[in-house]
Amino acid sequence: MEKKPNFTPGPRPQFQGPRPPRDRRLPDRNAKDPNNINEHIRAREVRLVGDNVTPGIYPIQEARAIAENLELDLVEISAQADPPVCKILDYQKYLYQQKKKAKEIKAKASKVVVKEIRFGPQTDDHDYNFKLKHAIGFLQEGAKVKAYVFFKGRSILFKEQGEVLLLRFANDLEEYGKVEQMPVLEGKRMIIMLSPKKK
Repeated sequence: MEKKPNFTPGPRPQFQGPRPPRDRRLPDRNAKDPNNINEHIRAREVRLVGDNVTPGIYPIQEARAIAENLELDLVEISAQADPPVCKILDYQKYLYQQKKKAKEIKAKASKVVVKEIRFGPQTDDHDYNFKLKHAIGFLQEGAKVKAYVFFKGRSILFKEQGEVLLLRFANDLEEYGKVEQMPVLEGKRMIIMLSPKKK
């Protein structure tokens, strides 16, 4: 009589319950798009606004149908509202205008440029006037001026002299710039900050 191989059954797989349905997602919209459009709008009803429609609350299917008939897109412009606010428009054109607006705002936001002017504690008049002339030019261009007196070794003993020099400098530039920060000692440097006067 043939001997059967010794077989020990392993643990039975535990019942996990019904499998969740597969996630049927819509085709991915561009992640860069700031708005939900057309089929990507999930609300049951939306508030339509705009020039080419009668404003009001519409079921989502009807709102999409109106957009389709006009050969335009249904765009969610305020997702937080209840119901969400949508507008019917040419989405590509809308994105282009938004980018153009953002570009213009960025161009208008002036970049702050800081120009540095360095003095020694015992700067002579010729050198002082040369640097003053440069500072006037910088302020007229709209740049800030960071002027400082650098103290080497024992010259730190002349810090009062450095302060007087910077205050004189600020006074001579009164017409072109205003003091943003009074002379302050930072390590081996005494610094004053001036910003251009608005025209």
